[in-house]
Amino acid sequence: MKNKLYRVVFKRIASSALVLLLLVTFIFLLVRLSPGDPSQKFLSPQLNPQLAEKVTKSFGLDQPIYIQYYSFILNLFSGDFGISYNYRQPVFSVVKDYFFFTLVFSFISFILQLSFGYWFAKFSFYRRGKLIDRLLSKISIITFSLPSFVVGLILVYIFSVKLDLLPTSGIKSIYFDDLNFMGKMKDYFLHLILPMITLSFAGIAVFYKYLRDNLNTVANSPFITSLRANGFSEKKIFKNHLVPNAIQPLISIAGIEFGILLGGALLTEVIFSLPGMGRLTINAILNRDFPLIIACSFIAGLMMIISNLAADIIKIKMDKRFIKELIN
Repeated sequence: MKNKLYRVVFKRIASSALVLLLLVTFIFLLVRLSPGDPSQKFLSPQLNPQLAEKVTKSFGLDQPIYIQYYSFILNLFSGDFGISYNYRQPVFSVVKDYFFFTLVFSFISFILQLSFGYWFAKFSFYRRGKLIDRLLSKISIITFSLPSFVVGLILVYIFSVKLDLLPTSGIKSIYFDDLNFMGKMKDYFLHLILPMITLSFAGIAVFYKYLRDNLNTVANSPFITSLRANGFSEKKIFKNHLVPNAIQPLISIAGIEFGILLGGALLTEVIFSLPGMGRLTINAILNRDFPLIIACSFIAGLMMIISNLAADIIKIKMDKRFIKELIN
């Protein structure tokens, strides 16, 4: 059984690596075939054409696209994504600072989504069939349907423009360096409240809806009826049987959601001017920074693959029957 499982995991990793290679290849071809020349942003109309050719050659853009792709693949296997056109630094030197913020920001948002989603599902389940249960179900659908940029703009308008309670953008104030330690922590907290709510809003609705429906399905199972007939308390049934069985289908959704968050919350980071992978990706696209675009896409795809693989491992740990599903 273990050997079969190892083979399945190896195949999953190999297929994920192939998908990742196809992803960056597609991005490479897309940005290279799109109109425009990134070298033009460094040139002035008054400069001669010879200088334009020199700049283009320094970026390697004068070579045929298949030669550029061949060089890109060789560098990719050595972990080198080249030099950022805009920052004039190695790509990973640029990415690492932005990725650390996205990692922390995404992890906190993910915990909030799970926590509030579980709490609302539990609250609604204990009041199943009542008005509040039906109301929460409708609200979750509306919440999930709202685009994140709409939620962000509404929050900024209410809490920043009208009430003047919270900052509109950034992660710290201009007087940040003059604050003591507790003042700096408070400043960070105030700046991240609106972005965190915006990013977590739809995720809470997703986790709530999936968990609430799963709880209802498991609650109607024969073994739950048997437990009640044998005198088990509702509290023990909920904690020891309902939640473990209802949460397993949610793990795959959690893996996808966490991968999306790690890849960069594009709109949220742009709206609130946050120094994360989402904003870096948008800036790279606007500046036609080819190496940086490919690196950001690679990292986003890698995070998605890792988070989904981690979700599968967690499901195996929680339920050995999932091994058979993978093998079959």
